[in-house]
Amino acid sequence: MIVDCAIYRHGHRTEGPEDLSDALEEARAAGGFVWIGLHEPSEREFDLVTREFGLHPLAVEDALKAHQRPKLEVYDDSLFLVLKPVVYEPESDTVSSGEIMIFIGDGFAVTVRHGEGSPLAAVRHRLEAEPELLDKGPTSVLYAISDAVVDHYLEVATELQTDLEELEAEVFQPETGGSRNTASRIYTFKRQVLAFRRATGPLAVPMTRLAGVGQLGGEVPFVNEKARPFFRDVSDHLMRVNESVDGLDRLVSDILSAHLAQMSVRQNDDMRKISAWAAMAAVPTMIAGIYGMNFEHMPELHWLWAYPVVIAVMAVLEVLLYRLFKRRGWL
Repeated sequence: MIVDCAIYRHGHRTEGPEDLSDALEEARAAGGFVWIGLHEPSEREFDLVTREFGLHPLAVEDALKAHQRPKLEVYDDSLFLVLKPVVYEPESDTVSSGEIMIFIGDGFAVTVRHGEGSPLAAVRHRLEAEPELLDKGPTSVLYAISDAVVDHYLEVATELQTDLEELEAEVFQPETGGSRNTASRIYTFKRQVLAFRRATGPLAVPMTRLAGVGQLGGEVPFVNEKARPFFRDVSDHLMRVNESVDGLDRLVSDILSAHLAQMSVRQNDDMRKISAWAAMAAVPTMIAGIYGMNFEHMPELHWLWAYPVVIAVMAVLEVLLYRLFKRRGWL
């Protein structure tokens, strides 16, 4: 359950005590904070952390059940932030998301991770290599994780843009204009963009609050005021991501419309060709049908040159129809 537990004093790490009940008291006494990282804890396992740090039951319920939208909640004794890191697999064109819940309060930071994506070990190592940032207390944990998640959003947005350009090139191929399953691929890609939007869109409001900008900007408890410029940087990156997601969504919709229009044009071309060939086949069929009625008294029935003349008339009419349809682009 507990992936890592450490006490940080003046930006430097010391190993946390084996008993969690002593961790918070020891961290506060030293003027530092304790950071506990957990991965998919059960209710029973998380109960000790809840009691020791006084976490709000509503936030605890969200952290245990997961499947939450990105959000920021302020409680009496803690701040609760939900992030949704995403992982994009280009081979299968699949966007999957996990969840990271962050509790920060007076002298503590608790992170709860769900899913296999975005482990926090790299974030912890990065913070430990920057004592000045880590010295800002639990706020540094909140910033570092948010920054890592949003920076990865930028990478995923770039990968999606690359795949969209490949899909666009496939749709606008001069020869084929896309294969039969192109529409299915476009629709699947659009669903992945939508899944990406669910992770990035709702996070804009929490980042704006933490950055202290706009009407939502105000003092947020348990957040160091000196950290606001850092959160503004994260908010700017997130804004770029959301703009990219909006652009991707519009482009994929336009590509789908263009593909369907191309399919409609090709179908019209095919129908015109079929109609032209059917018209060319109808002329000899009509003439042959008339002479196949076997009436005794028919014009030119007993004439010596009747057969070659009828064949010649059919051939001339076929040539005239072919040239007419060819000139109009039907063939």
